Amino acid sequence: MAQLTISDVKKSYDGKQVLHGIDIEIDNGQFVVIVGPSGCGKSTLLRMIAGLESITSGEIGIDNEIINDIDPADRGCAMVFQNYALYPHMTVAENIGYPLKIARLPKPERERRVNEAATILGLTDYLDRRPGQLSGGQRQRVAMGRAIVREPDVFLFDEPLSNLDAKLRVQMRIEIKKLHKRLGATSIFVTHDQVEAMTLADKLIVMNKGHVEQIGSPGEIYKNPASTFVAQFMGAPAMNMTEGEMLDATTLALEIAPTQHFRLPTALPGSPGRITVGCRPEAITMAPRGAGLPAQIELIEELGGSRVAYCALGTTEFAVVVGPETDIREGDIVGLEIPSAALHLFDAETGKRLDITRTHQKPRLEQAVA
Repeated sequence: MAQLTISDVKKSYDGKQVLHGIDIEIDNGQFVVIVGPSGCGKSTLLRMIAGLESITSGEIGIDNEIINDIDPADRGCAMVFQNYALYPHMTVAENIGYPLKIARLPKPERERRVNEAATILGLTDYLDRRPGQLSGGQRQRVAMGRAIVREPDVFLFDEPLSNLDAKLRVQMRIEIKKLHKRLGATSIFVTHDQVEAMTLADKLIVMNKGHVEQIGSPGEIYKNPASTFVAQFMGAPAMNMTEGEMLDATTLALEIAPTQHFRLPTALPGSPGRITVGCRPEAITMAPRGAGLPAQIELIEELGGSRVAYCALGTTEFAVVVGPETDIREGDIVGLEIPSAALHLFDAETGKRLDITRTHQKPRLEQAVA
C-alpha cells in the first residue's frame, strides 16, 4: 500500500496545455476512480503517474518521495492496459511471470508468485494456454496477474474493461472489487463509464477538459454535484436541467412553471437573476392528470426493473424514472410533481453549484402560489 500525492501537475503538448494544475491526495489502500469523457486528460494523468509520460510541471509523490525523475520500473507501480498487452507466443504462465524474469528473480520465486496470482484470479487451469485460446475476460485476468506478481505499491488500471461485452464487464467489475479487498493495495482506475465509476470507487474524481471538476465519494458527488457538468455526466438518465430566475433573494421561478414560485428558506447570496436548476429523474413523480405540471410522454424506455418516460414540458424535455408497474403510454398527458427539496441550483454563467445555506444541510424549497 502507498499514499500518492499529485501537486499542481500540468501537461502540455507542443505548447497546448491539456492538464491544468491537478491536485489530488490518495490515501493508503484507497480505490480511486478517475472518470470523465474522452479527451479530458484522465489517461494522460495515469500515464504520468506510471512514468510513461513526462510531467511539464508540478510534482507526483509516493509515500513522500517525489517520483518525477524515477524510471517507470522503479516507481512501484503496475499498470493494466485497455488492450491487455499480452505476448501471443507466450503461455499464460510466461506472460504473468515475464516482469519477474526481466527483474532476474530466481525461478522458484517466479513460479511461486505466478501460481499465487493464478490462484487468486482463477487461472490455474489455463497456465499452459496461449492468449489466443482465452476469452476476453480471461485475457484481462492474465493482464491483472502480470501486475499482481510485481507486488506493486500502486495498481494503475487504464480503462481495462472497455473491450469486453456488457456481461463480462459486470463480472470483471466484481472481480476487480473483490481483488482490491483481498490485496488492499492502493488502486487508481480510469474510465469513461460512470456505472463503473460509481460501483468501484472509494473516492471518485470527475475530470473535464483537463480540470478536476469534483472529488468525493460516489454518493456525495451524485447527491451534491459541484457543477452542471458533473450533474449531467454522473447519472443515467442524466439530471434534468431547466432555467430559472431569482425574482428576489428568496423567490425562485422556473422557466417550465412560470406561474409557480418557490420560496427559499434562506437568501441566496448575490444579486437576483437567471440561474440553472436541475432535478434527478428518480426524484420526480407522476400525478393524475390535472395535478402537477402538465406534460406529454414522448418516449418510454423499458429497463426491466424500471421505466424511463421522456416527457415534454413545453419545449423542455424531462426524464422521469417510474416503476415497471406504472400504467403509462406514449402520448399520454400526465402531471409531473417536482419536489422542491430535490432541486439543485447552479450559476447560469459558470455552471457552478449555488449553496443557499452556509451549512452542509440540503436546501429545502417551499412552493408558493404566485
